[in-house]
Amino acid sequence: MNKTIAINGRKIGHGEPAYIIAEIGSNHNGNLDLAKKLIEAAAKAGVDAVKFQTFHAEAHYSKHTPGFTYLEEQGHQQNTYDLIKSLEIDREWHEELIDLCTNLSIDFLSSPCDYEAVDQLGALGMPAFKLASFDLPDLNLIGHMASFKRPLLFSTGMASYSDIQAALKTTKEAGNDQVLLLQCTSLYPAPADLSNLTAMDTMRRAFGLPVGYSDHTLGDHISIAAVALGACLIEKHFTLDRNLPGPDHAFAIEPSELAEMIKRIREVEAAIGDGVKDGPREAELEMFEKGRRSLHVIKAVKAGEIISKDNLRIKRPGYGILPKYFEIVAGMRATKNISDDHWITWEDFK
Repeated sequence: MNKTIAINGRKIGHGEPAYIIAEIGSNHNGNLDLAKKLIEAAAKAGVDAVKFQTFHAEAHYSKHTPGFTYLEEQGHQQNTYDLIKSLEIDREWHEELIDLCTNLSIDFLSSPCDYEAVDQLGALGMPAFKLASFDLPDLNLIGHMASFKRPLLFSTGMASYSDIQAALKTTKEAGNDQVLLLQCTSLYPAPADLSNLTAMDTMRRAFGLPVGYSDHTLGDHISIAAVALGACLIEKHFTLDRNLPGPDHAFAIEPSELAEMIKRIREVEAAIGDGVKDGPREAELEMFEKGRRSLHVIKAVKAGEIISKDNLRIKRPGYGILPKYFEIVAGMRATKNISDDHWITWEDFK
């Protein structure tokens, strides 16, 4: 089943170029100018979309939430609630950032984490909704997103089959079947050995939906491997500088690296090809003719002379009779002179 979705008319699915999202998230650091620079750099690198996160701390985390180990290891001393509060996007930026993306011919996306965010982004015409892995159990939020009848991108980090099934049941009840599932490992950074890329195929087969990969690993090689394994969409955390303060900069990809990743992804997509094995491609014809083997004579043969096995060799180039006809050619009488060390053609027997 080759189901596709479309974001702003861009088809996403098997056989289509992977849709590339630069996940800016909260890497704007509360600075509108930095947010714009991130969008501009991502567009220059060749992405299809940028993505932010839209949340209010008070509707997102309890003030009593314990600290996360990975944040403490990065040296963040704030409690979880205060840190999340510091990472909120100013929702008044949305319209301006959407306009910038439109001017740069890329899509603006965000992960809305509350009903107000869904409504605001929906009213602004955001072409698809992204659901964070942590929000997959929130079926009410999913149902509200689905009601806008726009494509839904679901990260599935930490999810079980039943979690995904419940989310999809909710979207179906809302009359929305435009869903893409993203394999994800909810660690920051994520170890390569926990990427479990073959889970994309498991989800594709189980749910009949296009799949992709939300990448938290270091470097670009796991994203590239995901595309080779059928990912229709890649989401990669993005920053201008990994040394900037904030929890998501250290494992994000920088502009030159993003551009190189996209270049490699497009090369891999081209390399995957159509799977047809029907002989040489046009660009291989010279190699096919000059590099393959065919039947040659060692000594010159005169017209009327029988060609013996001892006078036959299989060598390059491939202009002559195919080697598989060796036993047939041996014992045949030439009707033309054949010079020494020359290939034999069927014309030599007419």
